[in-house]
Amino acid sequence: MAQNPAYKELLPHLFRQEYAKMTAVLCRHFGLKHIEIAEDIASDTFLKASEQWAIDGIPSNPVAWLYTVAKNKAKDYFKHESIFESKVKNGLTPGTYSYETGFEFNHQIIADSQLAMIFAVCNPANTPESQICLALQILCGFSVEEIANAFLSNNETIKKRLYRARANLRNNNFQIHNLGGADIEERLEVVLKTLYLLFNEGYYSKSGNQVIRGELCSEAIRLAVFLSGNPLTLNTKVQALIALMYYQSSRLSARTGEHGEVILFDNQDRRQWDSSLIAQGHYYLVNACTGEQISKYHLEAGIAYWHTTPADQNKWPHILQLYNQLILVEYSPITALNRLFAYAKVYGAARTIPEAEQLQLTDIHYYHELLGYLYTEIDTFKAIEHYENAIQLTKSPVEREMILKELGRLREEKI
Repeated sequence: MAQNPAYKELLPHLFRQEYAKMTAVLCRHFGLKHIEIAEDIASDTFLKASEQWAIDGIPSNPVAWLYTVAKNKAKDYFKHESIFESKVKNGLTPGTYSYETGFEFNHQIIADSQLAMIFAVCNPANTPESQICLALQILCGFSVEEIANAFLSNNETIKKRLYRARANLRNNNFQIHNLGGADIEERLEVVLKTLYLLFNEGYYSKSGNQVIRGELCSEAIRLAVFLSGNPLTLNTKVQALIALMYYQSSRLSARTGEHGEVILFDNQDRRQWDSSLIAQGHYYLVNACTGEQISKYHLEAGIAYWHTTPADQNKWPHILQLYNQLILVEYSPITALNRLFAYAKVYGAARTIPEAEQLQLTDIHYYHELLGYLYTEIDTFKAIEHYENAIQLTKSPVEREMILKELGRLREEKI
């Protein structure tokens, strides 16, 4: 082993990559009822790595080192009779304890366990927000504080949410073992929705000073791509979701300026768009379109595709047509407002304003932002009024700053 202070950079990366896998495999033996024991062993393993690597340096195969330590710690745990008797034995039910099978961390077991853990965490007994919290903590290794930041909440609220969600997880009979077709069919829709929400939480982050949380987007893509690697979960809907994520991610760098300010689509520097991610989006979208199924993910991926293409006269009519279909598949106020933005690009602001005002979404700041944008060239006073309403409603400091900038520009024009 070589002395190397780089362990401080390597360990957080390995924690993100391996902690969830390690916990999933350990849960095959402990069962979901005792997920905290699996997490304690995984955490202790990384603690030991931080202590030992600081002294001895990074081992030649750090991942293998981690799994060996985790395996030994798990075996030691079961051999520790007093702990076993006091914390585990009385709560065990037949089938939840499989020490006799031994601990293995080979590629197939890790993949199977991780897949089962994803489906266990996306438990429909929990609210979507709780599922995302659990996914961030158990599948992505986020701390309570990081989750609280992502949800613009405080640590205590997130702890309570996680406590209730974990209780539901423990009371569920879902087992961490090889999944069958029925398990997949029952929960895949919830799994995809959780990953979709996780990605959106990163793409439209409402946390204090950040409008984008790239790490949330990366984790959502990692888990979705993982699903596409298993024959049981590889279908056109999964590939459409991945295509959507790649297309959206390709514009992340261009969405914010040097100081974190929001840059609207029309003002983005296209040279900053990541062509390799766009190419990945093309690959998955083509594969997603090989079947007959059209899901909301197909439609949103199609919209994202057109956003990444050079401007031409057919671009916005295509986007509007996709929004027309999307709003029939799954209506939401945000989808309705986004559709009207596309409608304005095709038919102009004057024709769009009455359509927008009919929605009467007066408690949503995006509604006022849209009307502020539409009124800008028609009635500056109206535009200012709506932008002022948007400022009152938004909770994002970054968005507030962006609207204030536009307001300042409009007020200068009126002087």
